[in-house]
Amino acid sequence: MILERKLRSLILNTIFHPRYISVKKSLVELRRKFAGQAHVVSVFLQVDDPYSYILSQYLPQLAEQYDIELRLYLSEARGNEYQPAPNLLAEYAVTDCARLANDLGIPFLDKGSLPPSEHRVGLSDAMASLVTHDDFAAQLTRALAAYWRGDSAEAAHISDTPDAKGKARAVIKASQELQSKLGHYSSAMLHYGGEWYWGVDRLHYLMHRLDDLGVARNESPNPKLASIRQAMQFSLPVRPPAAAKQLPPIELFFSLRSPYSYLALQRSYDIADAFGLKLILRPVMPMVMRGMKVPRLKLLYIVLDTVREARRLNIPFGKIADPVGPGVERFMAVLQYAETQHRARDYLLNAATAIWSEATDLATDKGMRKVTGRTGLFWPDVEEAMKNADWQKALEVNRESMMDSGSWGVPTLRMGDFWAWGQDRDWMLVRHIEDLCDTGDGIIV
Repeated sequence: MILERKLRSLILNTIFHPRYISVKKSLVELRRKFAGQAHVVSVFLQVDDPYSYILSQYLPQLAEQYDIELRLYLSEARGNEYQPAPNLLAEYAVTDCARLANDLGIPFLDKGSLPPSEHRVGLSDAMASLVTHDDFAAQLTRALAAYWRGDSAEAAHISDTPDAKGKARAVIKASQELQSKLGHYSSAMLHYGGEWYWGVDRLHYLMHRLDDLGVARNESPNPKLASIRQAMQFSLPVRPPAAAKQLPPIELFFSLRSPYSYLALQRSYDIADAFGLKLILRPVMPMVMRGMKVPRLKLLYIVLDTVREARRLNIPFGKIADPVGPGVERFMAVLQYAETQHRARDYLLNAATAIWSEATDLATDKGMRKVTGRTGLFWPDVEEAMKNADWQKALEVNRESMMDSGSWGVPTLRMGDFWAWGQDRDWMLVRHIEDLCDTGDGIIV
């Protein structure tokens, strides 16, 4: 088990090294030029996926801004182990996209309070019957808009397509097989040159790559495309607003084995401190230590995505020591001790940084000494703390509390009735706090 864990860490450290990734991209471009191929961007969209709808609203601008061949595919996200809680994900996706659409200025369920789910199959069949048509992209965008604007009449009209019944099954299967061959499993995904980009959240990475390749048609950026990143930026107050004193604490549900949780740590600390809010750390057991599987495709995408997100956020990342098993167990036992010393935040950040950027193995005394020494914890007390197993019950309580809110994964940020999943949703939390603090006079004081 120890050898397997070390081998896995070695492989991850190799394939996710920035130099390796850069060389891989260069080779892709050389092959493309040698073959005389266009810059092909493949987009996999799902009718009943709200992220697909929001992404579709920016595809015309993408094709207008860049000299690319845009290929749209009617597809569906793969289920089973790729979606550990599909019902919770589907419900959250609607809430999350409603918030996202509001900030981006995109109409969402404005013609009905719910999507016309009774037409989901009909819409998919109708789109499948048009895959060879020149206007397929426009028609798929139209179908997505009808569904996610809650336009039952339009959805019924599109679904009323002669000889379309049952055609979606084969088309979607073919799209899934192509996507799997290219290396992914979900919807609202863009693919270019061996790299994947999820929805509008990662669209800017594709744009930067295309800009670097010199395929932009216009020197100035497209305003609508540029507005995506602008909407997701936030500024923190220079000192806590008085109105924040009455607000509930922020709870951070995290897993030591989740790279996204690592990326969320410092920013969560900064948000809580800027508004003068208490931050409660609520660890949960990693999925694989709860008997759940993480498919290889999903693991590879998560870590590759973390590499670029870490670079954007200027967070050290790349030298990894998988803490699964004893590393997590020892960390959790010591976390309880760190809390008694009022150093839990520092200990967590030091441990996560050591695991994800320094390949420090917490399953060893050498690794644990390194982390606890940085935190200022007394080693004999650390050794004694590692004998304690009381932490297991607390982790299960945290998991149940997180699930009760409607979330199934980490990192999750919760504040009262508000919660958001993912390290890239911290800006939504800030918007929520700003709304609660807004007295009409502003809060940046």
